[in-house]
Amino acid sequence: MPETIPNAYLDLFQKRAFAVLATLMPDGSPQVTPVWCDFDGAHVLVNSARGRVKDRNMRRDPRVALVILDPDNPYRYVEIRGRVVEITEEGADVHIDQLAKKYLGVETYPYRQPGEVRVLYKIRPEHVSGVR
Repeated sequence: MPETIPNAYLDLFQKRAFAVLATLMPDGSPQVTPVWCDFDGAHVLVNSARGRVKDRNMRRDPRVALVILDPDNPYRYVEIRGRVVEITEEGADVHIDQLAKKYLGVETYPYRQPGEVRVLYKIRPEHVSGVR
């Protein structure tokens, strides 16, 4: 069942707040990665490159969790558990450039590798909790 992210935490998506994304390995063990993220009003958006461990994990098992720490107060955070409901390459290059602007202050993502294919993941929140 989708859950809304409370207004009290929406500012974390405007800040340069890193998220830690947890995915599930084939054996069920957790795998975590720091990621850039944003929010489109309904979904948490994460961007990666095709073929990375988190990409393979989310394609196989859509269950994920994220925690976003407030960079101004690390005791304040929001935790989101949900499912990846869409995986697409469409718009992923534009999205990673938007994230580079937010997190690095540059117009174009500077770490692209030759042949890299960017992928955009839309995560539907199903459980949200946090500490204000």
